[in-house]
Amino acid sequence: MSELIAFIGVGNMGLPMAENLMKSGKKIKVFDVSKITIDIAKEKKLDVVENLDDLITTEVSTVITMLPEGKHSKEVFLGDNGVINKVSKDCLLIDCSTIDIQTSKEIGKKATEKGIQMIDAPVSGGVMGAQKATLNIMVGGSKKAFDLALPLLKIMGKNIFHAGDLGSGNGAKICNNMSLGIAMIAASESLMLAKRLNIDIKKVHEIMKNASGNSWPISVYPPLPGLIEGTPSSNNYRPGFSAGMMNKDLKLANDCAKSVNADTPLGKLALEIYEKFCKEGNDAKDFSAISKEIGGDAWDYPID
Repeated sequence: MSELIAFIGVGNMGLPMAENLMKSGKKIKVFDVSKITIDIAKEKKLDVVENLDDLITTEVSTVITMLPEGKHSKEVFLGDNGVINKVSKDCLLIDCSTIDIQTSKEIGKKATEKGIQMIDAPVSGGVMGAQKATLNIMVGGSKKAFDLALPLLKIMGKNIFHAGDLGSGNGAKICNNMSLGIAMIAASESLMLAKRLNIDIKKVHEIMKNASGNSWPISVYPPLPGLIEGTPSSNNYRPGFSAGMMNKDLKLANDCAKSVNADTPLGKLALEIYEKFCKEGNDAKDFSAISKEIGGDAWDYPID
């Protein structure tokens, strides 16, 4: 079988991931439902297939998906003309989408019934991580499937973790993003408080980076502009990782907590804050723009 990778979903995250595979010398063809996205992929010299039916054939050795929600993964893999019904049993399936655990397990069960190896492999690190191939990739699936996927995962990411059985990758990602959503709100509250106190925000930011108040949103991805060059907050909150996607992940976390009777009050409150922010029309902005919601009348930074 030829070593042909079919990559489905080349949006903000999927495109640079597919690019890195292409630049590494892999034979790859891509597809997306968005014409705008497809046009961008063509500009990046990726081999674009404009019909999913033409993309998925028995010649494909690996299918990688990066899709918005569980319903999209389910349709692509299990639909009437879905991936699992078209590929050979030697094909490896890698779903990098962040979706609900139950859907991930359902897709994996169908794949296993046909003798097809599959992993769920959601990623963390945002567009910058995808571009630099420094993503954290959390994998659920058998050891055999993980080992088969590892060479490709290493091209797209830096830290690769085998979290456990199928669905565990999404479970780990959901837990991580609940913490991230909470931490971004905390960072926003702290820096906006400094602003209200008329303390130099850059000095407070530098102090927090080197003190016990440090966090990933403080040290790498601050919610206010002018603190770290190249971050979404310093680029009019262009995502990055959108507020809408964070809202989706916090919903997944809340649903998971309910399913196992876990008490996650901060996760629940973070969801409420992001839901309000998205309903106000900010879902396409980077999730760090939540500082606008936190800042209230103290906010005076430009944001389109």
